[in-house]
Amino acid sequence: MALSLNDTAPDFEANTTQGKIRFHDWIGDSWAVLFSHPKDFTPVCTTELGYMAKIKPEFDKRNTKIIGLSVDPVENHAKWSIDIAETQGTAPNYPMIGDTDLSISKAYGMLPAATAGSSDGRTANDNATVRNVFVIGPDKKIKLILVYPMSTGRNFDEVLRVIDSLQLTAKHKVATPAQWKQGEDVIIAGSVSEEDAKKAFPDGWKSPRPYIRIVPQPK
Repeated sequence: MALSLNDTAPDFEANTTQGKIRFHDWIGDSWAVLFSHPKDFTPVCTTELGYMAKIKPEFDKRNTKIIGLSVDPVENHAKWSIDIAETQGTAPNYPMIGDTDLSISKAYGMLPAATAGSSDGRTANDNATVRNVFVIGPDKKIKLILVYPMSTGRNFDEVLRVIDSLQLTAKHKVATPAQWKQGEDVIIAGSVSEEDAKKAFPDGWKSPRPYIRIVPQPK
């Protein structure tokens, strides 16, 4: 079954480049980003893994762990990491899951449940749908799902922007407008009554239309 926003992220045990994990325990009280790859030694994914390593401190600032997944074995990931370091300037500094039996890819709806066999003999084209981003909250619920084609590299700066929005709106009764970035004005959530809005935002708000209530970003 396809996963939807606010579904509980499937838990699993897996071997990774940093040892065996149980996913929910590994997340703990943090946020998490799981991003998947159809095959080791693929060109676009090589650039993505290197870029994620470079900006890992930005995820750390947001109490967000990052973890990669490829259907190939962990031993292959270690060899791939050498290429990533040499071509991108930074090797992965976060765990990479080896999903050789395809069970995690199936649980997350990235491969059909009926897919038979293991990663042996499968090509990147066979696994073209294993190219997703999942943002998961400390409550283990899925907050964001992005699905990319093989030909388009992912924009992880956008993932950071979305995490900023998710974390802000989890704490305050606001929503973020189009193109919003950290520190910019936000919108009082539509579910907040006028009476409650006056209590929460005593300094008032700008309202170009009755249904649009703009306030500075809460601290």
